[in-house]
Parts: sequence; structure tokens; C-alpha cells
Amino acid sequence: MNIIEIIKAVIVGIVEGITEWLPISSTGHIILTDAFLPLKVSEGFKEMFDVVIQLGAIFAVILLFWNKLWPFTRYRESTGVVTVGRVCAVKKNSMRLWLKVIIACLPSVLIGLPLDDWMDEHLYNPTVVSIMLIVYGIAFIIVEQFNKKREPRIVTGQNLSYATAFFIGCFQALAIIPGTSRSGATILGAILLGCSRTLAAEFSFFLAVPTMFGASLLKVVKFIIEGGRFTGSEIVILAAATITAFIVSVAAIKFLLGFVKKRSFASFGYYRIALGALVLILLYSGVIQG
Repeated sequence: MNIIEIIKAVIVGIVEGITEWLPISSTGHIILTDAFLPLKVSEGFKEMFDVVIQLGAIFAVILLFWNKLWPFTRYRESTGVVTVGRVCAVKKNSMRLWLKVIIACLPSVLIGLPLDDWMDEHLYNPTVVSIMLIVYGIAFIIVEQFNKKREPRIVTGQNLSYATAFFIGCFQALAIIPGTSRSGATILGAILLGCSRTLAAEFSFFLAVPTMFGASLLKVVKFIIEGGRFTGSEIVILAAATITAFIVSVAAIKFLLGFVKKRSFASFGYYRIALGALVLILLYSGVIQG
């Protein structure tokens, strides 16, 4: 077992855990990380690895928002004289939230699944990533300037309509283009549709659960169908990155929720523009291969 490769995997997990939730494109950062710290694994495994490590980030969402996401509860039923026992009940707000999440995921399923292979072949490259980093960075700055004079109409999940959830999902579907940032597109869309920054961030987290589970399952199945096999070292590398992504994601999510209560997303826009420019410079100077 090569300890250097495990250390690289841990670093990738740190990058994933931070950038998956901040609207700055985890793909762009993974490409940069891979340019300087490439893992010595097969191409098929690497393609699957970059997606499956997102599961660590997903479990962080489940841990932090368990009370909102878990749709069942138990309580003691009483006749007024004696306690009968514990009764299992459905939490209506959680069920409505999941229905909104499912509706919001439909555009990504209908658009993303048919185009998955085509996107990987034609758009998963540093040039596209850098362009989308810059485009959405500019978009964040413009939207935040426009949003200064507006009061959010939707501040809680209960106020979020099914139609608005669907349109937020349409913005999430834009993230099939690498470099867009799934959280970035979702948050940007939610703000434009009248959601508060806090709600936009939270709903982006919730949308990630089925979206990333589905994407990870798709990549694993594709890897196996195409003849891929996990070696012992690859399993350790995948586990190290995924566990690290989980731990770091807990901190990153807490940071973002605290950040959006006091500040706008414009700073992320400037960061995206700077990162996109850096990727282009590294690409055309030969440091990153296109």
C-alpha cells in the first residue's frame, strides 16, 4: 500500500468537502488538484472516484439535517389516564419537503441521464470548466447587485411552492455542464426566484442528496459494466477520500450557513472569476493538459 497515494486521496477529500457546498465548482478544484497531485489509478477508476467521493459530502447533509429530512417520528400515545405506548407517525412537513426535492430533481434526471456520456466526452475538460467558472462568477455578482433592492418572498421551506421547487431544479440541471457548480446554479436560481439566501443554501443541500446518490450509483454501475474491478489499494483510496470529504463537509456546511446570514454571494463570484482565469493560464502554459 502506497502511503503517498492515500495522502493524495485525503487531500482530494478535503478539496471535495470544501468545494462541493460552496458555490465555487468542485469540478474546477478537482481538476487543479489532479494537475498537481495525480492519483496513480486507472482512468476508469478515476472517473468513477471523482463522483463517488461525493457520497461523503452527502452523509454530512444527512447528519446535520436529520430532523428535517427524516420523515418519521415516534411519540407516546395517551388515553388521558394511561400511556398506551409509542406510536410511529409521519411528519407532514418532511414529506412535503421530500416531494419538493423529488420534483426539483426531475429536470436533472430527464436532461442529465441521456447526456451523461456525451458530457463526459465533450465538455469535461479544463477549458469548459474555466469558462463556466467565469460566466457564473459574473452571474453571482450581477444577481447580488440586483438583489440588494429586493426582499426575499420565500424564507422557509413551508413557503416554497412545488412550482418554485421545479424551477429551482431547472437551474440545477444547468450544472451538468462541468464548472457550473451544482450548488452555485441551484443557489443562484433560488435567489432569482425570490428565496432568501439561507433557504437557497439549505434547499441546495437537500437537492444534493438524491442527485449525488443517483450520480454515484450511475458511475459505479458504469464502471463495473465496462469491466472495472476494485483493487485493494483502490478501495482504501476511495474510502480515505470519502471519509475525509464527510468530515470536512460538516464544517463547510456550517460555515456556509453562517456566512449567508451576514454576507452576500458576490465574494464567491469574484473567487470563481479568479479561479477560472487561473485554470486558463495553467492550461495554455502547459501546466494542465486540456
